[in-house]
Amino acid sequence: MGVARSSYYAELEGKPRDEEIIAEIRAITDAFDGYGYRRVGAELRHRGFVVNAKKVRRLMREHDLNPRRRRRFVRTTDSDHDGPIHPFVAKDFEVHGPDQLWVADLTYVAIAAGFAYVALIMDAWSRRVVGYAIGRRIDARLAVEALRRAIALRRPLPGCVFHSDRGSQDASELHRDLLKEYGFVGSMSRRGNPYDMECAHDRQPFRKGECAGD
Repeated sequence: MGVARSSYYAELEGKPRDEEIIAEIRAITDAFDGYGYRRVGAELRHRGFVVNAKKVRRLMREHDLNPRRRRRFVRTTDSDHDGPIHPFVAKDFEVHGPDQLWVADLTYVAIAAGFAYVALIMDAWSRRVVGYAIGRRIDARLAVEALRRAIALRRPLPGCVFHSDRGSQDASELHRDLLKEYGFVGSMSRRGNPYDMECAHDRQPFRKGECAGD
């Protein structure tokens, strides 16, 4: 019949073709871009494809499906923008109760498909997180969503100081308008001085000499 014996029996046994395996591997690596050939092989078996590890490794190499190297650090602060900068009000601000000084920060967490970003707002007096938002994009909308949630939960009186770094998210018009609407007093750290954020997180009243740079 002109068909190799191994191919004939493979068809009888319903053995998946390489094209089917490659398509399934591609689907797996699209969903889990950090998976190497061992994890891909395990996921293939879970999906009903029995393929030995050597073949999985070969197919991934030949079709450029190997995992991408993840960045160990993600930049969350972009202070190179034209937005207005608030003065460092929190430096000399004394906290005597809750909802007088809020401190905002942006960070990231590693997930299977890459990174997710988290906007956090903490009350400096109680050191409790009063608002947060999680998203796949680090933009002004993420910071605004966290602030809206904090306002809805705490309903602070006008005059609450809102301190952040100089990131473009907090300097955006969308974020500044929300601060103005609810009577917040904006405060931002000095350029290139991460200790300002640590000082702002301190629950004790701010006094001259306690902040870095004094």
